[in-house]
Amino acid sequence: MATGAATTGQKDMVFDDPAFWRAGAISTITVMSIVLIMLTIDSLAAISPGGAHVQPYTVINRHIDYKFDSNRGFEVPVIGAAEPLFGKPLDEAAAAMLIDRGKMVIQSRACIDCHTFFGNGAYYAPDLTKAWLDPDWEGWQAVTGADTREGAMVKFLMDPEQYRTWTRTMPNLGITEAEAQAVVAYLKWMAAVDTNGFPPNFNQIEKQR
Repeated sequence: MATGAATTGQKDMVFDDPAFWRAGAISTITVMSIVLIMLTIDSLAAISPGGAHVQPYTVINRHIDYKFDSNRGFEVPVIGAAEPLFGKPLDEAAAAMLIDRGKMVIQSRACIDCHTFFGNGAYYAPDLTKAWLDPDWEGWQAVTGADTREGAMVKFLMDPEQYRTWTRTMPNLGITEAEAQAVVAYLKWMAAVDTNGFPPNFNQIEKQR
């Protein structure tokens, strides 16, 4: 009985000691910090251009398709043969510069106030994550008189009020031809990102339109 009481008293003394809790907190923080660092490194490897889920910027030189992957249960980007954007192959540096400019144009025009990118933004207008793959652009080639998908997209971006595509008209944002080309480059690169099936049922939705 006395031994048991002494042991209990010792345990109480340990739990009452601030040093015990301090050591436990430090150990927990250290372990969680290591785990967080490892997860961060793994995530960066997956989401950085050229990583597991994100194609290098030069993917805009290739044909991009979107097909169902039976092993994963959803559609994934499929990178095909050479198909340079605007018919001009770009090296990594030039492609990165063009895509970065496209991102800056999108930010400067506050496109996210109406559209969503990777699901982030407003839901007033369509999500643009896979906009490059929208088959409707083939029809808009005839409407705009453009010879290519990217050409039709550029003409639309420069004068969306002339080429109304929906019940809600996109305003004319004063986008120049060079800016429009940069935005299209960004949209094509974004379409090649493996988003784990987002937006869901994209191909089925487009086929029903």
